[in-house]
Amino acid sequence: MRVEEALVRVQCAYPKIYLACHERHQNTKTTEVRLSQRDSTILSHLSEDVALGQGEVARHLGVAKSTFSEAVDGLVERGLVDRLKEGRSKRLQRTAAGTRAMSGSSVLEAVRLRRLLRKLSEESLARAVAGLELLAEG
Repeated sequence: MRVEEALVRVQCAYPKIYLACHERHQNTKTTEVRLSQRDSTILSHLSEDVALGQGEVARHLGVAKSTFSEAVDGLVERGLVDRLKEGRSKRLQRTAAGTRAMSGSSVLEAVRLRRLLRKLSEESLARAVAGLELLAEG
């Protein structure tokens, strides 16, 4: 596993753990890419590889469908998320630009995380990332 791939996977997994352990989150737009915490959270729950149901993600995040849809509209307009129609349902997929924006707005600073990840062997790196992803899914 490459460090850059591990970096993005850890940045996707950590916010899920963080959200499970905290009650309050700021929604201010403080990042270089002008993402709110809510936008960054949405992006971290999406994938470039697999389209997820919009309603499913909204339920998982505990957000009303109308509020979630409004947030997604903004991410789609900015080219960070693709909204795909499958019959009557809408599915969401993070774009490459969305991954870069999410990575740049993560609570885990990329420079520090990359430095830490480079200290691990390839095997340890893969195991650490898999472990974090397993915890995040739990």
